[in-house]
Amino acid sequence: MTVSAATIDRPDRRASLGTPWPVLLVLLAGLAGLGALFHAEAAAAVAVWYDSTAYSHCFLVLPIALYLAWERREATRGVRPRPTLWPVLAVLPCALAWFAAERLGLMEGRQLAVLGMLEALLVALLGWRLARAQAPALIYLVFLVPVGSFLVPSLQRFTAGFIDIGLGLLDIPHVVDAFTIEIPEGMFYVAEACAGLRFLIAAVAFGVLYGFLTYRSLGHRLGFLAASIVVPILANGVRALGIVVAGHIIGSPEAAAADHLIYGWGFFSVVIVLLALAGLPFREDAAPADRAAAEAPPAGIGRTLAAAALTLLLAAIGPAATAALDRPLPAPDLALPGFTATAACLTLGEPPGADQHFSCGGSGLIARLRVLPPHAAPALLRAARSEATGERDAADSVTSTLTIDGVQPRQWRLVEMQDPDRMVATSVWIDGAPDPGGLASRLRMAWDSIAGAGAAPVLVAVALSPPTLAHADDREAAEQTLRDFIRAQAPLLAAIVRATKG
Repeated sequence: MTVSAATIDRPDRRASLGTPWPVLLVLLAGLAGLGALFHAEAAAAVAVWYDSTAYSHCFLVLPIALYLAWERREATRGVRPRPTLWPVLAVLPCALAWFAAERLGLMEGRQLAVLGMLEALLVALLGWRLARAQAPALIYLVFLVPVGSFLVPSLQRFTAGFIDIGLGLLDIPHVVDAFTIEIPEGMFYVAEACAGLRFLIAAVAFGVLYGFLTYRSLGHRLGFLAASIVVPILANGVRALGIVVAGHIIGSPEAAAADHLIYGWGFFSVVIVLLALAGLPFREDAAPADRAAAEAPPAGIGRTLAAAALTLLLAAIGPAATAALDRPLPAPDLALPGFTATAACLTLGEPPGADQHFSCGGSGLIARLRVLPPHAAPALLRAARSEATGERDAADSVTSTLTIDGVQPRQWRLVEMQDPDRMVATSVWIDGAPDPGGLASRLRMAWDSIAGAGAAPVLVAVALSPPTLAHADDREAAEQTLRDFIRAQAPLLAAIVRATKG
């Protein structure tokens, strides 16, 4: 038998992935599919990046991840994508987590679940070895999700406590009440914007990048990450203490606090530089590039298409279930009376049932009543509340509690915003009782949205636009106007209790 040289040298032309281009095309198609399924999560993330200074650095995450992938090019030289189906199994728990987060109204949870699906798709199409070699770039994608706002109250408490201890050590007379610090020269308030969240998140993103570029061992990377968490928190406490001490020395809290956010970024930049310099003595030289070992023949195109198709099929479980549950039921007509004018707040003539406008001295007041469908999920209530308050960036607003004696509930959620000045008090009734909020309330509404039971939630929002909220006296006067107006709504609030009982 004679075999020609041409026969020996002829490559196997069966359907296979001899180059990464088929995998790249399938990957792009898979990314487009995930984008179509979860465009709301992507749009919400980009909106937060744009609106919130705490997450503006997220625009740099993708370029940084691409740089990390390029920096690992030697380790992946000669390594072909080898699609595998096992990572696709991780999409199912991510899809269930997305559904739970959607029912609970947790956008950050939805975005983290989508990121998990994205990572599973990337690992499935790249294969274990290539994904492991590009682990830094894949891990860094987690910073695309603007998560961390739940830390604000804890950071506020820490900062206020740090100031309390610092003023005590410096023997400066002071009184601390929650987030308010009063010294003889005036009063300071540790607002959400002063809690240090933006510094902390940016420092953690920097710490992870620095660790990947400077260290090889996991211990060194985790150690620098820990320093990137602790140092910014302590530094923000020092910065806030410095503002209060400056107010004590200057004799004017307003002068000391002027442009403190701008000064804060300068202070934060110095802290980051010092943190990077402190980590340099422990740097580790880059590891020699891994050489590609002999690989098995590349996987067929069928496995690549199957991995992408199964990922999209499993990912669509959550949106499909949500679409089935969110049937378009109208909100019930509870026949509630309108808001009542007071001696200080005169109506401008809007009919009951619509947003009613009042004139309260030199301030404008809008009273809003929203009745939601009985099966409404927490996300719908959150959207209605955000629409009523006009909140866009929690870091640029102040949220507190407004206590109103003589009405039920006594505790109303109060949001204060600036540019323009605005103060909004809100409360929610579910099943004849004020909604206390929190996880238990979200779980109840989520279950009602699935089981189809429950009474119609009712949202009451009273928004006041005073001429200014620049001073403590202005804020107190605005709060008193809201208290007086809400007290006068006792008949409406009693009617809400009767109408919402299941």
